[in-house]
Amino acid sequence: MKDFIIPWETGTGVYDDVDRGTPAKTGKPVTLTIDGMEITVPEGTSVMRAASELGIQVPKLCATDSLEAFGSCRLCAVEIEGRRGTPASCTTPVHAGMKVHTQTDKLRRIRKGVMELYISDHPLDCLTCSANGDCELQDMAGAVGLRDVRYEAPKNAPLANHFEARNTSGEANPEWLPKDDSNPYFSYDPSKCIVCNRCVRACEEVQGTFALTIEGRGFDSRVAVGAENFLASDCVSCGACVQACPTATLQEKSVIEMGTPDRSVVTTCAYCGVGCSFKAEMQGDQLVRMVPYKHGKANRGHSCVKGRFAYGYATHKDRILSPMVRESVDQPWREVSWDEALSFAAKKLVGLQQKYGQKSIGVITSSRCTNEETYLVQKLTRAVFGNNNTDTCARVCHSPTGYGLGQTFGTSAGTQDFDSVEKSDVVVVIGANPTDGHPVFASRLRKRLREGAKLIVIDPRRIDLLETPHLNESHHLPLKPGTNVAVISALGHVIVTEGLYDETFIAERCDVDAWEDYKAFISDERHAPEATEALTGVPALALREAARAYAQGGNGAIYYGLGVTEHSQGSTTVMAIANLAMMTGNIGREGVGVNPLRGQNNVQGSCDMGSFPHELPGYRHVKQPEVRKIFEDTWGVELDAEPGLRIPNMLDAAVDGTFKGLYCQGEDILQSDPDTKHVAAGLAAMECVIVHDLFLNETANYAHVFLPGSSFLEKEGTFTNAERRINRVRKVMAPKNGYEDWEVTQLLANAVLKETGGKPWNYAHPAEIMAEIAATTPSFAGVDYTVLEEKGSVQWPCNEEHPDGTPLMHVDGFVRGKGRFIVTEYIATDEKSGPRFPLLLTTGRILSQYNVGAQTRRTENSVWHDQDVLEIHPHDAENRGLRDGDWVRLASRSGETSLRVKITDRVSPGVVYTTFHHPDTQANVITTDYSDWATNCPEYKVTAVQVSPSNGPSEWQERYNAQAEQSRRIEAAE
Repeated sequence: MKDFIIPWETGTGVYDDVDRGTPAKTGKPVTLTIDGMEITVPEGTSVMRAASELGIQVPKLCATDSLEAFGSCRLCAVEIEGRRGTPASCTTPVHAGMKVHTQTDKLRRIRKGVMELYISDHPLDCLTCSANGDCELQDMAGAVGLRDVRYEAPKNAPLANHFEARNTSGEANPEWLPKDDSNPYFSYDPSKCIVCNRCVRACEEVQGTFALTIEGRGFDSRVAVGAENFLASDCVSCGACVQACPTATLQEKSVIEMGTPDRSVVTTCAYCGVGCSFKAEMQGDQLVRMVPYKHGKANRGHSCVKGRFAYGYATHKDRILSPMVRESVDQPWREVSWDEALSFAAKKLVGLQQKYGQKSIGVITSSRCTNEETYLVQKLTRAVFGNNNTDTCARVCHSPTGYGLGQTFGTSAGTQDFDSVEKSDVVVVIGANPTDGHPVFASRLRKRLREGAKLIVIDPRRIDLLETPHLNESHHLPLKPGTNVAVISALGHVIVTEGLYDETFIAERCDVDAWEDYKAFISDERHAPEATEALTGVPALALREAARAYAQGGNGAIYYGLGVTEHSQGSTTVMAIANLAMMTGNIGREGVGVNPLRGQNNVQGSCDMGSFPHELPGYRHVKQPEVRKIFEDTWGVELDAEPGLRIPNMLDAAVDGTFKGLYCQGEDILQSDPDTKHVAAGLAAMECVIVHDLFLNETANYAHVFLPGSSFLEKEGTFTNAERRINRVRKVMAPKNGYEDWEVTQLLANAVLKETGGKPWNYAHPAEIMAEIAATTPSFAGVDYTVLEEKGSVQWPCNEEHPDGTPLMHVDGFVRGKGRFIVTEYIATDEKSGPRFPLLLTTGRILSQYNVGAQTRRTENSVWHDQDVLEIHPHDAENRGLRDGDWVRLASRSGETSLRVKITDRVSPGVVYTTFHHPDTQANVITTDYSDWATNCPEYKVTAVQVSPSNGPSEWQERYNAQAEQSRRIEAAE
């Protein structure tokens, strides 16, 4: 298959997709001879890999370079001078002076005999097999010259009797076992299995789920899932087994239906902040499958169910492909031309500014769109609208990360690359659920935990990471929601009072005066675990043991998520975490650091690009005249020096009657933002809401203009992931709406500029936008598309000082100079439980769904999660007379909704948990308008609620659904 090739980072060679059989090794050089040719490879390299690097492909079936050598198929036998027998080349390491022969008459006889045995137990239906042309068994049969099979195929009757196997005529067929088509994305055909163990090893070594095994003996051996079928098993549908399978045993249903792809394009996943690289494998302009790209530096050839399989939303029937307008939201939508829609929007926006003032309109950028597209949206408000009313979804997720890390370290991003976890000895996971939210990173973390690293989880809920098979020492600190700062302070108290801090690091790298102030603060006995136990619910002894483990366990890494930031003290918690890392010296090398797990694919990039109302691209304040001048010179306009409105401020101002127009690209604030009723009121008060998206989302219920968007498969650009890695997004197919999103924003800008007499924009390609970003933003100064093609990806800062990017931050010193310790006083949230609302609700995600579900709900992923459910502890359920699956009323001071209940001890007594993926539930009608003191990040994670029996959806849900249905009417075309 013809592939899109990316050069090596050195620019001296090219990446290739040759499977070299075994993983690459590092070590001192070793020189050997293979088939008369000399080669030097690192110590520990297998003979098979050394041969492959010479261009000699030793036949293999059980070997693949994504897995450790296994040596079961015996097809890769070689002869080594001075050694008896024919050892497997995959399990034989090289040594100096070794002389290897891969092609001898003896080896040909052995390999042909091995292949003959494999083929004797395999259906010979190659011409009609879905893997024809993409089957390693077929390839190897040709490679060894097998032309005839002398053995009679054995009957699989002993195993087949357990199934109702039937042939094409409908009669019982004892010869082959039946397919398992239960998984929506791939099929399991046991008749094609050669028991190479690759799928089992991939599930263990790469994914870490241990869902597969081999059962039976001899010719009856087959892969088993320990359940009735794949769908009922522990399989998480990451696709590692499918990718590893050398035959049609495990295969994508898309390939079975469409045939083998013939070309591919390397691009970047548009789901979570891991930023996995994929090969989009195509037939013409039809996407057949997504295969994780093994040279992707964020995912290293792995994937999850969303990135691997859930791309069908891009061609879903719900996509809106024509612009639409309406005068008021009670009218049906009217399809119009692009020119009419843009002119309608521009006249509305200009009219609002003329009537209500320059600051009466604004924008919301998208964390799903590219850097280039986001840059243009914030430029639209600053250079065209003439104000700083720009914000992004990071406001409601990781804005405290930007503030907290900026204050302590001097930069608003994580410190490490994902590879760093392989050197960690102790891993703290706080307020994050990596197996569900960032599953590819979770697989890498689980591998490190199996190798012996210790785990500390700080979470009200028992997350799946604590169920990691073969987990070494672990600590679960099940704190009460809202007490993060108190728990982190208790950990800091133990480290300081027991003298476990790193004096040398603090003296050399940190502000000593700030340290002394913090040290005096944290040493106070009110921060002792014994003093905080009643407040946090975490036993004092557990806190002390966890603190000692982190401080004394070697390389300590902290990974955190929205369970840290989405609190009234989110920024305080981030600074407290930074304090922990600095006092123990866990900054500036591999295996350590402070690492926010970003939720959406480009939430880091949207922040980098200047989406916040007080910051221009590169996190530079709009009040700084020297910074404004850079953009004024580039854009040819004068910029406003006053920070604009944040999303909550926009909504408040709309209700007050002073904010009247909004351009919202790729965000669904009505479903994702807190206090749904208030969001709805704000949107309803606006006179022009422009939604730019793939689907008529919930926010579009209140929109006057709908501009159809393009999916990640239909655009060029870049995403920046949670490790600051800038990855290329490449167009796989033409935009179904006619335009990429950056082009739509440019068209809108030019329509407004036409009304106001301004100079039009004339970007011809996203590469030109990136060139402007690089010219104005120091951390991106060395980034351009040529560099990204040569290196594959880079991590900012990338500039003259760091031409190859910066995998690890703060190596020799902090960006701000000296690390700054900050006093982190615990202040309880104003949201309190009590007699009316005795439980605390916290929210999160589930593996199969993503954010507001706009994408994943339009795929087969709904098989696993077709509705939001409320998790409740058995004790709380019994007190309320609830049974598993009952309808319950979930009510707070803000509102109420109804959903099904799931009784589980994963949550503690007094705590309930739900997801927010389905608009039918509208979980955010429950959440309050309390927010982080520094950034207005909403307090999603602490809401006082009551749970009681219900008969079904609430009156509010019924009214909401009726209004949504009314709002989504589209006038029939004439």
